[in-house]
This record gives sequence, structure tokens and C-alpha cells, in this order.
Amino acid sequence: MRRREFLSLVGAAAAFPVLARAQDGIQDRMPSVGVLTGNVAGDPGAQMRVDAFQQGLADLGWVANQNYRLEVRWPGPNPARQQLEALELVAAGPDVLFATSTGATRALRDATQRIPIVFVGLSDPVGTGLVANLARPDGNLTGFSLYEHSMSGKWLSLLKDMVPDLSHAAVLFNPESAPYAPYYLQAARQMENRLGIKVTGASVRSGAEIIAAIDAVARIGSGIVVLPDGGFFAAQSGIAIPLLAQRRVPAIYAVRFYAVNGGLMSYGADLTQQFRDGASYVDRILRGAEIRALPVQFATKFDLVINMKAANALGLSVPSRLLMEAELIE
Repeated sequence: MRRREFLSLVGAAAAFPVLARAQDGIQDRMPSVGVLTGNVAGDPGAQMRVDAFQQGLADLGWVANQNYRLEVRWPGPNPARQQLEALELVAAGPDVLFATSTGATRALRDATQRIPIVFVGLSDPVGTGLVANLARPDGNLTGFSLYEHSMSGKWLSLLKDMVPDLSHAAVLFNPESAPYAPYYLQAARQMENRLGIKVTGASVRSGAEIIAAIDAVARIGSGIVVLPDGGFFAAQSGIAIPLLAQRRVPAIYAVRFYAVNGGLMSYGADLTQQFRDGASYVDRILRGAEIRALPVQFATKFDLVINMKAANALGLSVPSRLLMEAELIE
């Protein structure tokens, strides 16, 4: 081999170390990516987002089972199950780990401080103790965060716009899968006087407790703000959303998926886009980038979605201002 060709190969190996290991004789294997979700298998919204992540990698040249291996685990929101699946993923020795909720990220962080972890869809990664420095992460985690706590005030305000005579609202959350919920609840309560709404917390840990919370809210004519919760509500939404309609309880969600599937309204960032963004960070790590060079990023674009069928069923007249701002689902 001529000297120039040799130097070119050395340069490529230095720039893309994971690729180089996969192509030389040092490690006869493809790079691998392990995904730990906060959802259960069969969740259509979660599957769509994981597909978007995989497509994002494909757009960057990574084709599953051709030049990298992809393993996806679906433990659901149960912390013990997430910890077990995280340990199994780490034991397989992937080059990068990808987490889709606060609980999943925490489980992977506890399982390894060596393998790079890219997260998406988190709320307050600093407040939950996952990262200390957003601009230059100094551990093995970085990624993309969706919301800050003040967003709960925006959700309440939109719900009040939709239901002007609303005087009570419950903030629904699972304390296990949404450890950041107290901050959201505090921010919501700071809006009570401004909006004329009494805010309470509705802590739920099971489908039965969701049903009981909805029934309690219905008895006092309250509305509901469903916090982002790392996949817990998604597993119960097939029961909860029809029950909210039956009990005539207006609710607002952080994720568009719920409004599209029968919920009254949602306001939030494009979670699917964050999965594509996460793919870009995984790509950069596979090509040699270090975590500290990849700052934690926050969503900047938020969309309002209103399900007109749900609004009509509740007897609500959508204000013209919201009609102009929202994506309307007929």
C-alpha cells in the first residue's frame, strides 16, 4: 500500500472510530445501538416515534442489520422493569444507548457511566439530577428536553380559554414515571389567581386510580391537565380518553397523539421530531463525537391541536383565537 493511501485510512479511523472498529480486524462486529423506551410494546404512538428514530439514522447512512445493529426494549413505565432491561442492554455492550423517558434515562445512567446515552422527551434533566451542565455535559448523558415547568401554566391557560367557566383543574401525573411533577404542580398553582382556577394534584399509579381520579374530577365539574409522564398514561389512554368524554371532563395533553386519538386538545413540541434529532446525536457519537461536545437542547416550536369532534361532544364553542392558532382534527 502506498503511503498516501495508508495515511488516508488512518485518518478515517481517527475520525470515525466506531466505523473503523467495525471494518477492521480488531473487532469483527457492527456498531450497535440499544434503545430503552418508557412504553409498552404495541403502543402505536411510541412505535411511530421509534420508527422515526430508525428512519433518522437511515437518512444519515445507518441501516439496521446492514451496518449497525439495533435492539429496542419495551419495559413500560415500571421502574423495576426498566432497571432490569437497562442492565440487560448494557451487558450486551452497545456503542450508544438511546432513552425515551426520564425513567428509562435514569435506569440506563444507573446501569453504566461509560457508554454514551442520548435521551429525548425529558422534562428538566437538571432538576431531576440527570445532567449538571446543559451546555457541556460532563457525564455520559446528553440529548433533547421537551418542556420546562412553566409550561403547566400555558396548559391551564389554554384549557381556561376553551372552557371559560372552568373553576377547578386537576394536574394528573404518576409520581413514579414523572418525578418532576411537583415542579409542574407548583407552577400551575402560581396561575390560580390570574386564571381564577383552583388547582389540585391527582397522583395516580394504575389504571384503576386514573378512573377514580376522572370520576372525582367529574363530580366537581373540573378539568384535567395530563402531564407528560414517560409512557404511563399512554398505556391507559384507550380507557381514559373515552371515559373523559363520557364523564364530560375537558382535558389538555402535552402530546399531540392524544388529541388525534379522541382527546380534546394538546399543546406541545413535536415529540417525533425529537426522536429524529436524537438520531443525529447517535450518528455523531458513532462517528467519534464526545458527549461534552453535544449540548442538551430544548424544543423551541410548540403546536396547538384541537379535536373538533371532542369539543362538539362536550358542547364547547372553540374561541376564534384558538381556531386561528390550532391544527384542527375533524
